[in-house]
Amino acid sequence: MQELSLIVAPGDDGWPVRRLALERMQMSYGQFKSAKFDGLLLLDGVGVHADKRAQAGQRLVICVPQREGAPCAPSTKPLSVAYEDDDLLVIDKPAPLPSVASRKRDMETLENLVYTYLHCPEGFLYRPVNRLDKGTSGLMVVAKHAHAQQFLQAQLHTERFVREYLAVCDGLPPSPEGCVDLPIAKEDAATIRRVISDQGKPAKTYYHVVETGAGRSLLRLVLDTGRTHQIRVHMKAIGCPVTGDFLYGREHMALANRFALHSSRVSLESLQCGRIEVESPLPAALRVLL
Repeated sequence: MQELSLIVAPGDDGWPVRRLALERMQMSYGQFKSAKFDGLLLLDGVGVHADKRAQAGQRLVICVPQREGAPCAPSTKPLSVAYEDDDLLVIDKPAPLPSVASRKRDMETLENLVYTYLHCPEGFLYRPVNRLDKGTSGLMVVAKHAHAQQFLQAQLHTERFVREYLAVCDGLPPSPEGCVDLPIAKEDAATIRRVISDQGKPAKTYYHVVETGAGRSLLRLVLDTGRTHQIRVHMKAIGCPVTGDFLYGREHMALANRFALHSSRVSLESLQCGRIEVESPLPAALRVLL
């Protein structure tokens, strides 16, 4: 059970509990509905209905029921945490390592590392906010509880949640900087491959050439959308696939089960700490490709 609390501000005097929860406490409608039906709305310690009007200075407490996840196995691997507060973790994920579990593979994932880092809590539920491919390294955000997950995911595809990547690519793009604005669709039901298609979903990737060397280019990329394999598909489309990308380019012997794509920067709003910005440098294994 998670407890959220709020002292009613003078400007919110007379607001109903429902409005305070959704607008001031940033709860989702589903969270509020669960708390309401469980009788977990308290105003100065007294249970109230959702339409009860609060007075300035009163303390509103809402207890949010927590779902429990499936059993998770602990890990012996260390977790690299770039930032942490009471609501979230920003993890510097290694590669290759899956972000989430899959029915098709029986192997350790980032979930196991997070579970162990948080001291194997009872009823643990893994709450990734953004996800990275198994072969992509770098920064990934994981919420610690349902309220934080809802708050962060509401930012995810807006200008409030900035994701920046570094990629070493084979060859050079057509210009030093630009925007790839091409729709992406799944190739067919039997594959994970994505393709450029007029029937696909809109996808936009901004790129800037940072440096070049050894017939390759280092690009800084910012996503305006977040389609599956977006950077990989877009880089192939402009003639410079990500180095080592076995699905959309060519494998590279120096990159074991990964490719040269790294999540290098995230900027977002934390529930309690305001605006945060976290950076991760390009790994040495990718730097030497240049």
